[in-house]
Order: sequence, then C-alpha cells, then structure tokens
Amino acid sequence: MAALPVQFAMNTLSPPHSALKLRRCATKEPPSSFSVRCLAGEIGDDGPPKFMKKSPAKELACIACGVLAACTVTFASPVIAANQRLPPLSTEPNRCERAFVGNTIGQANGVYDKPLDLRFCDYSNDQSNLKGKTLSAALMSDAKFDGANMTEVVMSKAYAVGASFKGVDFSNAVLDRVNFGKADLQGVVFRNTVLSGSTFDEAKLEDAVFEDTIIGYIDLQKLCTNKSITEEGRSELGCR
Repeated sequence: MAALPVQFAMNTLSPPHSALKLRRCATKEPPSSFSVRCLAGEIGDDGPPKFMKKSPAKELACIACGVLAACTVTFASPVIAANQRLPPLSTEPNRCERAFVGNTIGQANGVYDKPLDLRFCDYSNDQSNLKGKTLSAALMSDAKFDGANMTEVVMSKAYAVGASFKGVDFSNAVLDRVNFGKADLQGVVFRNTVLSGSTFDEAKLEDAVFEDTIIGYIDLQKLCTNKSITEEGRSELGCR
C-alpha cells in the first residue's frame, strides 16, 4: 500500500489556529479491484485530528487525493519486475492466435485490458501473421518465433525471457523496454530497429545484425557487454 501524505494551509477556509491536513491518501490494489481512501481531518491545539463532518475544504482535500491517486495509476507500469511472479498461464482457447490480432489498445505504453499471453506458443517460420502487429506488454517467455517475419512489430514492454527468435527479421520494429533475458537471438536482424530500454542479459546474439539500430548510450553500453555479439555486430553498434 502506497501512502501519499499531503498538507494544505487553509487559513481562509478553516478556523483560526487550525489547518486542513490530508491525513492519508492510500492506494490499495486487491486482486480484482482498485480503491482509494481519502481521509481529511482538522488539526487543533488540543490533540489529534478530528474528522470533519462538514467542511468546505474537505472536498478540496479529497479532490487532491484523487489527483494524486490518478497520477499513481497513470504512471504504473505493467512491466514484469525481475523477481516478480508471472500470472498463471492463460486457459483461454486459441490464446496463441491472439498474436495475429495483437494488443489493440496497447500501443507503446503497454496498457491492456487483459494480458496477451503467448508463452510456449510456436510461431516458427510464420511469414505473414505477425508482421506489423502490436504485441505491447505480451508475455512471450519460452515461445518460439524462429525464422518468423516480425518486421514493423511493436513489442514495447514485452516479457520475452527465454524465448527463441533465431533468424527473426525485426527490421523497422519498435522493441522498446523488452526483456530479452536468456533469449536465443542468433542471426536476428535488428535493422533500423528501436531497442531503447531493452535488456539482453545472458541472451545469445551470435551473428545478430545491428545495422542502423536506434538505441540509447547507456543501453548501448550494457548491450556491448554481451560477449556473444560478433566483431561485425560490435562494429555496427559502435562498441569500444
């Protein structure tokens, strides 16, 4: 539970020697809902805050609480943390075919109405169904994409740990903040591909093509530590 304490001076709206204090603006996220509590109280000289039954400033405090809570929700990221458990494997029929439609509301921010669960799916040598699709925030661990045409795909905030992408063409794709940890990326083509914020811990990158790759300086430094990248790939990246 995240607490966001905020204090307001309300000399014009409250009695002398008192102030309005937003005591707690707490966000709590149970398994299936999201709630916000906003408690406003009046601080006097005689002890602990007394909660107000009626006050023209109470509404203002709760509005402020709502704004802060909205900010918390807005900036919440669906990215899976390194030590966070993944959700149970989806039991949805034909869940693997959802990749051919993609995340229709996700775009680059990775928002979704329900997870795009592609784990353990096999898309090997698919040449048409994945091209240009939006797979933002997709769960891809242990899936197979070997030889697939994934040009122009958007995979922002996807979780692809342990997935296999051998020989995949990612030309003109947006692979922003993707976790490629321990993924097999041998012979993959990152031509004119956005790789900003993506991680490649222990990934296999032999013979990967990085021609005109778009990547930040810090991300580049981390990528260049991967010893599986060939000399040609390191030259394309500008590794020192």
